[in-house]
Amino acid sequence: MWKFEEKSRNVHVLRIKLDCTHGEQWILLQSDVHWDNPHCDRAMLKKHLDLALERNAPVLDAGDFFCAMQGKYDLRSSKKDIRPEHQTANYLDSLVSTAADFLQPYSSILALRGRGNHETSIGKRHETDLTERLTERLRAGGSPARTGGYGGFIRIQVKAGKVNTTKSFVYHYYHGSGGGGPVTRGVIQTNRMSVYLADCDIVHSGHTHDAWQLPIARIKLNGNDDIEHSRITFIRTAGYKEEYADGYGGWHIERGGPPKPTGAAWLRIYSEGKDRFNYEITEAR
Repeated sequence: MWKFEEKSRNVHVLRIKLDCTHGEQWILLQSDVHWDNPHCDRAMLKKHLDLALERNAPVLDAGDFFCAMQGKYDLRSSKKDIRPEHQTANYLDSLVSTAADFLQPYSSILALRGRGNHETSIGKRHETDLTERLTERLRAGGSPARTGGYGGFIRIQVKAGKVNTTKSFVYHYYHGSGGGGPVTRGVIQTNRMSVYLADCDIVHSGHTHDAWQLPIARIKLNGNDDIEHSRITFIRTAGYKEEYADGYGGWHIERGGPPKPTGAAWLRIYSEGKDRFNYEITEAR
């Protein structure tokens, strides 16, 4: 059982009530779906959403659900990269309406709808917010979905059975920046982010279409003067756009882009017994 609440424009609370003292709650972490791009692996996306629905797992999307590069004023536009259903005079409206139809069966589990650089680019060029428009449609159908920012926070509060203790995990999402780097794949950014996000438990980003997770151990003196060990886990999700194919050609190939992984991640919150909660992250592919 879970409930998603908005505290401010990019601060939310996910309240989880586990069935028993050894219960669990799954959460699907996504980014870079690029749903409207012909290279989006919709079969994989549907598989993940179907499993999330079966698990009653809230979906947290960290931006670039839309690709939206085929409108006016976008120098990247190409007729071969547009789906037939979006070849209309009202291109941007069609993205929203068809996406809402696709997501409708999963509306009950859609929680965070973050923004990526593809959505913010549309806002700059066309003065409309695709993420807000989509979320409005989903909420009109009864979805708990809420919009977030390019970055933001979610406090995940967990309680199990009749236990009065509530455990909080702080989840930070940031869509991402830069090119990732051919060698580091963006992992080097964790050293910088761990300084100013020191109080987070999970930091989720996307953007570069890489997939990895990196736990960083921490140690501190708590309020009882006991030495306490903890960790902050950095997770990067690859998304669902597979544009390398056989390497024949195209923008990704011409700029020297390598094959990229695809997929998302599962966050599992679970109880280890009375007053003890933990989490683990696994790849969804």
